[in-house]
Amino acid sequence: LACVSPAAPPVFKMGKDVRAIFARRHSYATKSNKTLKVKTPGGSLVLHKLKKRTKGPRCGETGTALHGIKKLKTKEYKNVHKREKTVKRAYGGSLCGKAVRDRILRAFLIEEQKIVKKIEAEKKK
Repeated sequence: LACVSPAAPPVFKMGKDVRAIFARRHSYATKSNKTLKVKTPGGSLVLHKLKKRTKGPRCGETGTALHGIKKLKTKEYKNVHKREKTVKRAYGGSLCGKAVRDRILRAFLIEEQKIVKKIEAEKKK
């Protein structure tokens, strides 16, 4: 289907300038130079530098993230209360609950096995 009206050239409207430049000397878009565009009350567009996010503390056995512990950089933990660095459990800041439960169960079963072996040895005598 052909258009009957005469072909008028398309009209492009120029929008507001949304370009922003790095405010610091490091001008490459690398992992350490992430930024966020922020509109100021004056109407200009500026870049806020973002900090790197950490993986946070992980369980020593399973490698899963530990719940209830802040995700901070290593040096930042010295300015934080103790209750924000651990949980109130055995192996609180280093192992997850599942790993602790497995350790307790394993220790119990090993002790049970020792008792069974001792009883069997007495029966043979």
